[in-house]
Amino acid sequence: MVADQESFDVVIIGGGHAGCEAASAAARMGARTALVTHRFATVGAMSCNPAIGGLGKGHLVREVDALDGLMGRVADAGGIQFRMLNRRKGPAVRGPRAQADRKLYAAAMQAAIRETANLHAIEGEADELIVSNGRVTGVRLGDGRALAAGAVVITTGTFLRGLIHLGEKNWPAGRVGEAPAMGLSASFERAGFVLGG
Repeated sequence: MVADQESFDVVIIGGGHAGCEAASAAARMGARTALVTHRFATVGAMSCNPAIGGLGKGHLVREVDALDGLMGRVADAGGIQFRMLNRRKGPAVRGPRAQADRKLYAAAMQAAIRETANLHAIEGEADELIVSNGRVTGVRLGDGRALAAGAVVITTGTFLRGLIHLGEKNWPAGRVGEAPAMGLSASFERAGFVLGG
């Protein structure tokens, strides 16, 4: 449980692939780090294709792995099929890909986050950037808690003013059944950022 006011070196907003990697990297470097996510149970969720790697992303995953990132190790723990794509072609277009069991991958990522020293997972909606003298100095959560920070990293993915379209219908959401980050979007606008969509 986090007190009403707590201070971190780094606050990461968003518990997807990018957020988990950023939070883990900051914590490994010795920074007191907070990973803010709507619900910890969704950390490591594989919303789309349950694969790690492939022709483009395979190179990125290798680079993250070389820097001691989580994705490769977690894919090993949740993987059910491992292939090298384009094996008959040249090395420049080959791509390692691991198909993963969604539940195993999510469980392994959540365990990795829990086991990382200096990393604190915080459930809540990042609702507002705290700005002082033109500098972001923290984040206010939807329930009023304030997290002071030396740096804030935004990895909200589809959640920033997210909108789901189904035929002619649409509704605010980050993923089906999950709320979008509406307050944070408004906070960006107040800070002078232009949002698309």
